Amino acid sequence: MRRREFITLLGGAAASWPLAARAQQPGRLRTIGFLSGGGPAQNSQWIAAFIQRLRELGWVEGRTFAIEYRWGEARFERFDEFATELVRLKVDVILTQATQPVIAAKQATSTIPIVFVATGDPVGAGLVESLARPGGNVTGLSLQNPDLTGKRLELLREVVPALSRLAILFDVDNPSSIPVMSELQAAARALKLNLIVREIRRAEDIEPAFEPLKNNADAIFVMGGPLAVANRTRIHTLATGMRLPAIYYTREYVEAGGLMSYGPNLPDLYRRAGDFVDKILRGAKPSELPVEQPTKFDLIINLRTAKALGLTIPESFLLRADEVIE
Repeated sequence: MRRREFITLLGGAAASWPLAARAQQPGRLRTIGFLSGGGPAQNSQWIAAFIQRLRELGWVEGRTFAIEYRWGEARFERFDEFATELVRLKVDVILTQATQPVIAAKQATSTIPIVFVATGDPVGAGLVESLARPGGNVTGLSLQNPDLTGKRLELLREVVPALSRLAILFDVDNPSSIPVMSELQAAARALKLNLIVREIRRAEDIEPAFEPLKNNADAIFVMGGPLAVANRTRIHTLATGMRLPAIYYTREYVEAGGLMSYGPNLPDLYRRAGDFVDKILRGAKPSELPVEQPTKFDLIINLRTAKALGLTIPESFLLRADEVIE
């Protein structure tokens, strides 16, 4: 299915799929509640990978399982409401992403299994007791990897050799950002970089956060999370307007025009989430399924944006990239 067609399906018909499916096959469906921090467009490729993996494992959408979608659209105040709705519907398992929606789901239920994808530090956030033995009703795939932050800074410095003043776009309400900030400070000290931290809590904070950076920063490090992903086009536009090279967590930012990203391959994580959900629907307990970490990482560079910023990307860098957007 083409991506555009899939987005249209998610946006226009997602809410009706589970109801229609239940009418056709009463009593036979297992229901997956999907609580997203973002919206249908940014999740389309990820959900497609998840559904494809379930299909490979023998599940047929509309016949043996259905999905109840709840889109947070980076509006944190709605996460609790949506989590409560899914619990009220008595779904069999909740699939969710990013730390805030997982916290909302965990607060809403201690019995329905929860599988998270792309969560920063599940132990630090109190979601699991340990990675090896999660305990409780929550498990999944974590983005926790301290080496990634230093690697991102090294890659950014390859593209911006004169980098000395680095701005940080920091979503202070995202629990996953806290440990990353500590890692950033340590990595910046090692590279002798001066950090300029700009805090945001909502979409309205983004443009004012950029204003003091004009002529005062050499590049910007954009932390991930629902707020940044939902506003990735605006962030890219502001960064490019100020001629600030930016590095991001995932390819979605670069597809929106951002300069470069380095991080876990999210479709792969969603495929692996399909394995978790399959095991749980067949009787496995979340408490006994160890939290897993990424194994595939992508380096993406947008040459159109590099040209607009007046940057020359080294040939050695381009040869290492997993994808070059021209």
